[in-house]
Amino acid sequence: MTYGPNSQPQNRRLTALTRLKVWAKKSDVLFISVKTLKWLIQYGPRKAGLFVRCFLAELARFRAVIKQRPTRAQLKAQREAAFERSVKVSLLAALHEPDAARLDEMIRSVREQTYANWQLCLADAGGSAEAVCLRHAREDGRICYERLDGRAGASEALDACKRMAQGEYLVLVGQEDALHPSALYAVVKAINERGADLVYTDECAFEASPREVRAAYYKPDYAPDMLRSYNYIGRLTAFSRELLERAGGLLPDAALAGALDYDLALRLTERAAAIAHVPSALYYRRAGEDREDEAAARTALENHLRRVGFEGEVEPSGVPGAWRIRYRIERQDLVSIIIPNKDHIDDLEKCVTSIREKTTYLRWEIVIVENNSTEDGTFRYYQELEKDERIRVVRYEGPFNYSAINNFGARYATGEYLLLLNNDTEVITPDWIEQMLMYAQREDVGAVGAMLYYPDDTVQHAGVILGVGGIAGHVHRYLPRGDAGYMRRAAVAQDLTIVTAACMMIPRHAWRAVNGLDESFAVAFNDVDLCVRIRRAGFLIVWTPYAELYHYEYKSRGHDDTRAKRKVYAWEIYHFKETWAEELNRGDPYYNPNLTMVREDYSARDIITEGE
Repeated sequence: MTYGPNSQPQNRRLTALTRLKVWAKKSDVLFISVKTLKWLIQYGPRKAGLFVRCFLAELARFRAVIKQRPTRAQLKAQREAAFERSVKVSLLAALHEPDAARLDEMIRSVREQTYANWQLCLADAGGSAEAVCLRHAREDGRICYERLDGRAGASEALDACKRMAQGEYLVLVGQEDALHPSALYAVVKAINERGADLVYTDECAFEASPREVRAAYYKPDYAPDMLRSYNYIGRLTAFSRELLERAGGLLPDAALAGALDYDLALRLTERAAAIAHVPSALYYRRAGEDREDEAAARTALENHLRRVGFEGEVEPSGVPGAWRIRYRIERQDLVSIIIPNKDHIDDLEKCVTSIREKTTYLRWEIVIVENNSTEDGTFRYYQELEKDERIRVVRYEGPFNYSAINNFGARYATGEYLLLLNNDTEVITPDWIEQMLMYAQREDVGAVGAMLYYPDDTVQHAGVILGVGGIAGHVHRYLPRGDAGYMRRAAVAQDLTIVTAACMMIPRHAWRAVNGLDESFAVAFNDVDLCVRIRRAGFLIVWTPYAELYHYEYKSRGHDDTRAKRKVYAWEIYHFKETWAEELNRGDPYYNPNLTMVREDYSARDIITEGE
């Protein structure tokens, strides 16, 4: 079988002509060359720009998947590898009138696995796939087949598969999908090395053949809030039989069959002792055939929230296949908004006015931390502001130190939640505080970030990834407002390692747990350092796209364009790298090592320019 850049030659004698045909089918260079020629004929010189875009897109896809292709030596080593736990993996495929050729391709991809201790269980509703299945079953004793009545549904087919399954771990496989030859090897390796009872991998979507990858989905490590937005875990997913029983079985409610994968992912992650993510695209899903039933998916998510004890309303997010949860706010606790300021009253006035006029949350206070202003108008404006009993101005008289200024302001704040806010921001969504508070009120959350836009309605902040650009980078920067971004990640609530302190809400207990901002980071990376320490203390950090503000970045303090500023910035780069070398080397768990570290657009890592 040929199914993309990972296929291997058949072990049979070939004539010279047949060998040439096999090479032609498998040659990536020839494959791209033929496509290039097709585009030249289709578009011609008058549409050279379109031709170049098509060629570059195809080249990017090629570079994205080539890293996943194992060498013959690697495949040989995998076949010969001996694991301490050589667990049997049972793959379950519920069949319903599949295309015979596509089903044959799926079964062959299983038979080509480098890990040998597997079993493929095929339950066929109606028997349309009987000929293909029986042929493979006769050739390979690890394949089991059962024909069911044509009226059998998904629940009955899955039950039949499970009855046949003998493995310690189970995997669901689509009837027309395909597996990378190393898929099961990688799963069993994760089970042995990490003691995982739940393992998931990255995946690709393909068109007619797995060779023609439409998109590679490079996933983060386990992110519970992202999973509550949509089923990013997808496939390939392997889980222990014991975990499955604790979670209630494959499909305890037949009404949820239309969202089987999502319901199962939610239930398994609730009970899993160790979840392992393998950052390699080892599952090939046929594009357009992974749609969930919306009603079933919504019910599955609502059931999950009840099981974990969260109260909230589930509603469509506006992005296909994704959900928005409006969590109930348990208490109307006071939120202290801390705003450092030096002059620039036009910016501060815009910020404070937007808070006062738009904010729907009732219990808030503003603590403005004045730092060495020199203009008389600044202090006249402060006097006007302090006529509002919810606003106070406190004076920090030392040299500019962003961390020290905010720590100083926090000592004057009386709220149970601290909301660090730049003076060059402007509120867009009236319920911005509620949207952040609904996450910050959870005991497992240590910080919450917001969506920030530049004045031209492009994204300024949709989360920060550790290591991008050397220290940390704002992903999806300059993405047009309303664009869902990579894997819908600019449009859904999710867990991240870092959010910017330009707008960050922190529960008072989390602030105390990490002793606030580290004042050795006076200008840069103070919020990055804070978030890494919050994560190390055991808290989650959540970013929500539903709290929206404008951020007029660099207005109040200017760019780092003086020699003194550049010197401070260079030292703080060194200081951060020394402090968090281990975390930088390990990589951001909510990113993926297959994604670029030199750009902020979630594009695939270019192995030619960025290396392995």
